[in-house]
Amino acid sequence: MKTTIKSFLAVIGLIGLVSCGGAEQGSESSTASGESTAETNTPLGQASVVDETSDPNILQVAIGSADHSTLVAAVQAAQIEHVLVNAGPLTVFAPVNAAFDALPAGTVDNLLKPENKATLAGILTGHAAPGSFDVEGLKKEARKGRKLYMASGTYLTVTVEGEDVFVEGAKVIGTIQTSNGIINVVDKVILPG
Repeated sequence: MKTTIKSFLAVIGLIGLVSCGGAEQGSESSTASGESTAETNTPLGQASVVDETSDPNILQVAIGSADHSTLVAAVQAAQIEHVLVNAGPLTVFAPVNAAFDALPAGTVDNLLKPENKATLAGILTGHAAPGSFDVEGLKKEARKGRKLYMASGTYLTVTVEGEDVFVEGAKVIGTIQTSNGIINVVDKVILPG
């Protein structure tokens, strides 16, 4: 009986080695188009998941917005897409294209260069706060005199003037609820001070 059990376990082990052996021979495999998976795989984490049935997340909403094409290009250049697709909740202050256009000439082009990736990532994460802050939530924070903690490790001041809400001088001009948080559309790029 012991010999039968040992033989059975040996066969199972051999089957396991044979079935795993093919995967261990190389980390690349070919797709139908002949490309290797190493060529098509990207380090985007959850940002590379294609899901057309769930409600859109912050990154998907931004990608679908013609007014945020510069922001999306900057997020992609900084390779921080994964930040905008995490479960959240997350609040992103999303500058419109005109806000980037208002920066000094050449600023955006310079920031998009590969050698400035870390600086760009720092600026962009300075636009993202853990938690959910719609306009009413921002007004509450302002009334309490609290600053918002940002993903960059900095704090931003929220002020209210009449019905208008400003975050570090950038006016909130719209709010969009997403599956993983809130996008507050702003009229300025928030730069480190």
